Amino acid sequence: PWCVRKCPYCDFNSHTLNGELPLDAYTEALLADLERDLPLVWGRTVHSIYFGGGTPSLFPARQMELLLDGLRARLDLAPGLEVTLEANPGTIERDSFQAYRDVGINRVSLGAQTFDPAALTALGRIHGPGDIERSIESLHAAGLENFNIDLMFGLPGQSLESAVNDVDCALAGAPAHISHYQLTLEPNTAFAANPPELPDEDSCWAMQEMAAERLGSNGFVPYEVSAWCREGMASRHNLNYWRFGDYLGIGAGAHGKLTLPATGEVRRRIKTRHPKRYLAGEVLAQDVAVPARDLAFEYFLNALRLRDGFTLDAFEARTGLSRDAVSG
Repeated sequence: PWCVRKCPYCDFNSHTLNGELPLDAYTEALLADLERDLPLVWGRTVHSIYFGGGTPSLFPARQMELLLDGLRARLDLAPGLEVTLEANPGTIERDSFQAYRDVGINRVSLGAQTFDPAALTALGRIHGPGDIERSIESLHAAGLENFNIDLMFGLPGQSLESAVNDVDCALAGAPAHISHYQLTLEPNTAFAANPPELPDEDSCWAMQEMAAERLGSNGFVPYEVSAWCREGMASRHNLNYWRFGDYLGIGAGAHGKLTLPATGEVRRRIKTRHPKRYLAGEVLAQDVAVPARDLAFEYFLNALRLRDGFTLDAFEARTGLSRDAVSG
């Protein structure tokens, strides 16, 4: 949940790092958190693991190894499961992706956002274009070909030419996946309090259309509203979210959604946001059942992000509702 510096657009649960990372204490807290939740997932197989943040790449590979060993000892992990690490180019030393791969990370999501130096400064990022390029070189050198590049458009002062150049630079890095989404001003962020001047809607539409043309002509398929991938390289973990699958969340601020086998009840669980309180043992912040009247809305909120849409069979399986609930 920690970052070197909080970005002004970010509304995620990230906290500016002051002092040393509590590596061992946080790893122990994560495993203790998992232990408490194990009764909720007994007998179930885990098909993907996602290290999100904050900035998970602040944690060295050796710490990830300890955590993954702890997960393997407690959970039924599927053979060949997808293990994703979110990484900030400003916190990665050259060639360290090899160490992450050696401990079991097989997918990386690189938070580039833009290749334009001025735009990176405006976004409060701690890296430059050179850091992104070195990170991409390191990924290829480590044999981690299954990686995503995060890109934003509609940035302060951004031109169509600059937005298209970002896509071209990302394509030049030969990723398997590109996330391309528009900057939005979220409540309770520095940008919301002091909004920068952003391109107008017509300009942003032109950026999105041109990016789609570039990505499509380079073999990328748009399988979700902001996600493009090469054939067969969609994010398994994110697809589970959008298909309204279950997921267990551990860590400060983590969210989980679980269907209880005995009753079919769908529960949403949220862990305590602040790392200090979480480390002190104040773990579970919320545990509520999703009311039946909200299940259909939540399902479609996710499933309609996908290009392939949904089936009524999938709707019934994921929500426990009859298709008659949405007919007519």
